[in-house]
Order: sequence, then structure tokens, then C-alpha cells
Amino acid sequence: MFNTKKQLAISFKLFQFFIGITFLFLCTSVSAQVLNSNPKSDTIKVKTITPYHSPKKAAIYSAILPGAGQFYNKKYWKMPIIYAGAVGLTYSFQFNQSHYVKYRNALRDRLNGNPDDYLGIYSEDQLSTLYQYYHRYRDLTVIGGLVLYVLNIVDAAVDAHLYTFNVSDDLSFNIQPTLINTYSKSNYTTGISLNIKF
Repeated sequence: MFNTKKQLAISFKLFQFFIGITFLFLCTSVSAQVLNSNPKSDTIKVKTITPYHSPKKAAIYSAILPGAGQFYNKKYWKMPIIYAGAVGLTYSFQFNQSHYVKYRNALRDRLNGNPDDYLGIYSEDQLSTLYQYYHRYRDLTVIGGLVLYVLNIVDAAVDAHLYTFNVSDDLSFNIQPTLINTYSKSNYTTGISLNIKF
């Protein structure tokens, strides 16, 4: 059986660590480039620069603290999804682990000829089935946690790659007649030209 005081102390230390890391990321600021065209004038021209988001930086942030890469990419709405998934998988792991240990110990006692808590309730085969069931789902929960962790890193890197992708409302296309050169002694033929602007 797990020591609950020890678990609470570890959980509290992890919570403090995550809060500290989150505060560190919140305190970092993005600097803008300021250009002064004429040193003698009092006006300062600010050149707007499209912010560059490093996919490597986003991936490293997410690897250190899941959700930090999404914060770096300003995709704040993804952070609660990641943490909800982590909390759900943690609960599932603890639930399956406790049942796995309980039925494993009962099956071990039954096979050694000792009385167990499920004598007269479950047969030896049923205890073996329950033991294997919770063992399997505990392992699947661990795999799910690893998949969530890797997807968190991949999502942060892809978002950083696509951060400056232009999705403006200025999407248009233009169809107009044109002359097409057939490359045979200055012969031209008529055709239709399609121009897409995005």
C-alpha cells in the first residue's frame, strides 16, 4: 500500500515545480526591434517584424514541461487539454494499479493455500482473469501517457513551423483570356489564365 503522506508531499513538490516553471515562462518577454532613421530627430520608427518561432525551442519547452511549447506558440487553449489528458491518465493508472495489486495478491495467497479476501466470491480462474485485465489496462495507460507526451512535443514543433503561415482574408482568383506561345515560329493560340492570390 502506498504511503499517502509521502504521495501528498511529492505531489505538492511537483505542483510547486510546475508553478515555478510556468511563472518563469510568463515573465519572459518578446523584444521588438527599434530603428532610429535619423539620430538627430526625436522620432523613433518602429519596424514591425514578423515574430520567428523556433520549432526546436518549442519542442524543448514541451519536452521539459508539457504545454510550455504551446504557451510559447501562443496556443493557450491547448494547455488545458494536455493537462486534462495527463490527469485522466494518471487517475487511470492509479486505479488500474491498485486493482492489479489487490487481485495479484489475492491470487498469490490462493495459490499458496492461504485465505484471501475473495474466498467464495471469485474462483481461481476469475482472480487470474481480473489480475490480467487490470495489468493490461495499467500498461495501456502507461503507453497512452507516452503517446500524449510525444504528441505534445510534435504539436509544439509543428505549430512553431506554421506560426508565420499567412491565413489572411485576401484570398482571390482571377480568370482572364490570354495568348499562349506554342514555341513554333511565333505562333500563338488563345487560352484561359487562372491566377490565384493567397
